[in-house]
Order: sequence, then C-alpha cells, then structure tokens
Amino acid sequence: MTRTFGAAPSAAEIEALARTALSRLPAPFAQHLREMVLQVEDFADPETLAEMGIDDPFDLTGLYEGVPVGDKANASGTLPDRIRLFRSPLLDEWAARGDETLERLVSHVVIHEVGHHFGLSDDDMHLIEEQA
Repeated sequence: MTRTFGAAPSAAEIEALARTALSRLPAPFAQHLREMVLQVEDFADPETLAEMGIDDPFDLTGLYEGVPVGDKANASGTLPDRIRLFRSPLLDEWAARGDETLERLVSHVVIHEVGHHFGLSDDDMHLIEEQA
C-alpha cells in the first residue's frame, strides 16, 4: 500500500498553532503577552546559534528574546519581547517523537519560552502547560 503525505506544515501554520497556544494561557499571563512578537523561521541564524554555543541548528526549536517581566522596570528603550520558533527543528523533533501531535509540541515550546519571559522555573512551566 502506498501512502501519500502532504506538504510539511508551513511557517504560517506553525504560527497559527503557536497563537492558539498563547490564547489558551491563563489570564494573568495573557495580559502581559499582548505586545509579544511571535516569529517563525526555518532555522536560527548562525549568529544566534554561536551566541548560544549551539553547533547543530536542529538543537534549537524556540527562543525567547527580551526583558523578563520582573526586570521591565529597569528597561527603557528596548525592542518588544519576541518568541522565535524554528520550523525545521520543530518538524524534526515532531517526526522523531512519533507519539506526539505537532500542536502539543508547538504548545510545549511556546509555553517554555513564555516561561522565560516570566522568569519561571521548569516546574512552574509544567503547571502552566497543564492549565493551557
């Protein structure tokens, strides 16, 4: 039996999944995310990978860039906070896992990056993920 597969999800489709994940966050978090920029790229750029000490571009699925909420009072003249998602590494991880939906994986990565925005621990991020 021959199986046919459609095209891999586009950056726009992954962005839609990420926006859905953001919309499901509890109210106290959502109000701080209105100005958050969400960007989907195929891979992180070489400069970002070098800054993070990452050799394999498939090792980075998402990145928070900005000033965490607790440090906002001391920040002026900064760019808007941004979550960058990396499409090819996300699709690669999704294929490797095999038992998880792409929606769940994107939600997990988005919540993890939102957690950095709020300065949360991994345990706190897991609780938010369960609520979202």
